[in-house]
Parts: sequence; C-alpha cells; structure tokens
Amino acid sequence: MDTADLFTPGFKTTPYWWEASPPAEETGAGLPAEADVVVIGAGYTGLNAALQTAREGLSTLVIDAEEAGWGCSTRNGGQVSTSIKPGFAQLMRRYGEERARAILEEGQASLDYLTRLVAEEKIDCDFRAVGRFHGAHLPKFYEKLAAECRAPHPVWKTDAYMVPKGEMAAELGTKAYHGGIVYPHHCSVDPGRYHAGLLARVLSAGAQVRSHCPAVSITRLATGFTVATPKGPVRAGKVVLATNGYSGALAPYQQRRIIPIGSYVIATEEIAPGLIDRLFPTDRILSDTRKLIYYYRLSPDRKRVLFGGRVSLAETDPRKSAVRLHGAMTALFPELATVRVSHSWLGFVGYTFDTLAHCGEDDGLYHAMGYCGSGVGMASYLGMRMGRKAAGRETTQSAFERISFSTRPLYSGNPWFLAPSVLVYRIRDRFGV
Repeated sequence: MDTADLFTPGFKTTPYWWEASPPAEETGAGLPAEADVVVIGAGYTGLNAALQTAREGLSTLVIDAEEAGWGCSTRNGGQVSTSIKPGFAQLMRRYGEERARAILEEGQASLDYLTRLVAEEKIDCDFRAVGRFHGAHLPKFYEKLAAECRAPHPVWKTDAYMVPKGEMAAELGTKAYHGGIVYPHHCSVDPGRYHAGLLARVLSAGAQVRSHCPAVSITRLATGFTVATPKGPVRAGKVVLATNGYSGALAPYQQRRIIPIGSYVIATEEIAPGLIDRLFPTDRILSDTRKLIYYYRLSPDRKRVLFGGRVSLAETDPRKSAVRLHGAMTALFPELATVRVSHSWLGFVGYTFDTLAHCGEDDGLYHAMGYCGSGVGMASYLGMRMGRKAAGRETTQSAFERISFSTRPLYSGNPWFLAPSVLVYRIRDRFGV
C-alpha cells in the first residue's frame, strides 16, 4: 500500500482506547494545603496506592503532570500476564532459590490481584482470561519453548501447552511462525476503561485527583515533605512516587535507574468479520519470541487489529512508526496489506537494567516502577502494596524491595545506548542468537 493511502480520513495519533475512555481533563479545582499522602502520578500505580490510603481514612491527593491516565496506563496493548521477564534459572543465579521463588510468586500475585480487583470493584473493562499465544519466529525457538513446556514450572501452574506448526490454523492464521505455546491464564483488558473505572473508585473513596499539576520538587522536612507544584505547595505526611517511564528529574535516584523506552502501537480500521475470524479464530493476546517483540490482539469487539512493538532505533513520530508497524503486521498477515490504520500512538515504558520491577521506601518516600513493558498487572499490584505500606496496613517487604535497584556508570536518565542496543537485537532476531 502507498504511504499516502495507509491512513483513514479520520486518522488520529492518540490511543484507540481513548475513543471509549478519554483521559479525565479535570477532576477537581484547587489544591489542599496539606494531605496525609501525596501520590505523584495518576496511572495504575498511583491510583491503586491512593485507593488503599483513601479507604484507610488518610487524606490523599493524587497529582499528574497531564490528564489523569494520559501516560502508559491508557497507551498499552491491554495484555496481562505474570509480569516477570527473567526465568527461574536466571533468577536463581542472581539471587538464590528462596528469593527467586519469592519474585515469581509475586508475579503470579500481580495477576491474581488484578483479577480480584476488577471483580470485586465491578469495573467494566472487558477483562477476560483469554490466554496468550506466543509464536516461535524461528524453528529453534519452538524447540526451546517445547523444552520449557515439558519441564514443570517451579512456581507457577501455567497449564501451558504447545501448538505445532501443522495445527496453527486453530490459533492464528499466519504461516510466519513455526508453532508456538499457549498460556491459557493470561488475560486481556481494555486499559482505558480499566483506568476510568479505577479512577472513579479512587474519587469515591474520598481522594482528590488533580490533572495538569506536575510535581516540581520534593523537599524533605523534619516531619513529612513539601511537594512544590505550579499551583502551589502541598505539605505531605508521606509521598508515593508513581511516575515509571515518565519519572524525569523530579527524583534523581529513580531517574538514574529507570530507562524510558517508547513503545509504539497501531489500530486498524474495521475489518470484515470473515477475514477476522480466519486470521484470528480466538480472542487470545499474542506475542512472539523476538527480542524486539511484537505484541498484538483484536479490539474487544473483534473488529480491529491492535499491533505494537519497537520499530525504530530512536524515538520517532507515530506517523512514521505506523508505516513500519503496518509492514510488520502484513509480514505476518499478508491479507491485511490493504487494511488502513486509524490510530497510531506511543507510550514510554519504564525499563530497568535487571529487567525487574522495583519498589521501596525511604523514610516516608515510597516508589514503585520499572515494569519493563508488563505493567498492567504489576503496576496495579505494587501500587496497592505501597499504598498499604503508606497507610500502615502492611510491614512485610515485597520481594522487589529486597533486590538491588541498580544503575550503570554514565547513565543519568537519557538512554544514549538505546539505538545500538536495538540494532544488536535486530541482528539477533534475524539469526536467532
């Protein structure tokens, strides 16, 4: 398809999810002079923390530099897993068996928590246990997945099973994969509607939420903190940093440990039902074995394909990324070559040098971040854990508090090494090394 014909007449560079749930422009006016807890960041982490503190009767203020939910909480692909990238063997080598098990157990706990939260709070967000199909982009990776599937997982009850290439048509209408594996307990969600429902519960609990109110600085006092904003200072008993890939210079310690990486997504125009059913016979969330992973799924109404990944060496414009993502999508599904793009957007995920999330407390200053692209469940879960700690409801350390939050020499928040890293990963994906 010619680039000029790629976009629909109403093409937008905002997330598809915003069509049903646009971010809340304003949720209140003015700032209180003080609050028991100030939460910085109104995404999944911050709102889950605020839900805990507000329901414990603590005066809670949530502030965000943009609209509440403007960041990756409404820009992600709506895929929910157990959120831990390193395997058990790798975690064992790093931390020993006890801590490795504890990390993996919290990965499962994050999925369980989100499942329970949505059900108990009756949040209408198309949350479903649809399962994940993870495709092998080279034959050697099918064998690797099969070996992992045969060995019982030391912590998770995955119930995973292999799908040979000859049986792929029941899972996915592409010849590009050499089979794959299904993880039946992974889930899908409409991230915009989840955020909107969560925000409504937080406001109902009595918390105040202020959009377009960035935190400029955090000053520690003899007791508590002062959080400076363009709308005035707020005295805080405790502060929760919930900024993840948008942390910036506000918190230099976290800035040196969080790697903001743009992840790009497109949504197609509506596709004929017969073609959708042939290419996507299930409602599974989808990914593959590439280092530069593609993640994709159908929209909840089964009318569009949402396709995401990292497609450029450096950060780029959503119009340019749309061309590349469309090319990657049609390499998997040639039948979609003439299907146009209605939305293209990006969001900054927060990576870490050890590819694990981190959380903790420094005398009343709490943080949870670094979800490495798997944050829908983990951000919700660790936000809840930090909220409970700030409310005095929990003293047990998370496994993610008991591991070092490392940085690297010469890194101060600008990922100068990203372009060469992406280039190396492209080469490794091509040759399977």
